[in-house]
Amino acid sequence: MVEGMAVIPELPRLQPNPEFARPSTLERLQLVSEALEKNGFHALIAHGREEARRMVLDLVPEGAEVHIGLSETMRELGITSEIEQSGHYDAIRPKVTQLDRQTQGREIRKLATAPEYMLGSVHAVTEDGVLVAASGTGSQLAPYAYGAGKLVLAVGSHKIVRDVDEALKRVREYSLPMEDARMKSIGRPGSRIGKILLLEREMPGRVTVILIDEPVGF
Repeated sequence: MVEGMAVIPELPRLQPNPEFARPSTLERLQLVSEALEKNGFHALIAHGREEARRMVLDLVPEGAEVHIGLSETMRELGITSEIEQSGHYDAIRPKVTQLDRQTQGREIRKLATAPEYMLGSVHAVTEDGVLVAASGTGSQLAPYAYGAGKLVLAVGSHKIVRDVDEALKRVREYSLPMEDARMKSIGRPGSRIGKILLLEREMPGRVTVILIDEPVGF
């Protein structure tokens, strides 16, 4: 959530709410899948991490231009390393990291906000098929909302919530503390939420959501 963002050093240590770590049942995933389809998202259910990984990569042609947000889900599935290190894809992030943020900011924004394919996750999915994603800078939200030609999201079963109110509670009480701890573990001050995106409807064909029948990411 904090890519490129200065975070105040006195942020308190946050504790994740364990209520939002519980996996959903397969029956609930099926109901959410149907709700997503009604809202214009293509929804698939993956049985385990390996099937989820295969589903994501099957949706991305070799040689395609691909960007991945700083997604723990994609990292845990091994997709980030495959996209950025295999040489089989035109990966955006390695290009961005070679540019100077002070003098080449416009070029960075253009590369990162309108990729051919965007891969990532969200922090919550409601039972009526609304996707909720939070960010410190908003860097991944522009391609999520419109910029990416194709958006592929992999979502662990513990991210299913009743409604938008519970989704926002999950973002603040679980995802933020988990990301805060991750950032502190690598020597950064912490994390905070700057922007939140709700995806309620989509033109069919642009967004695929892969619901994984186990917790992955946060």
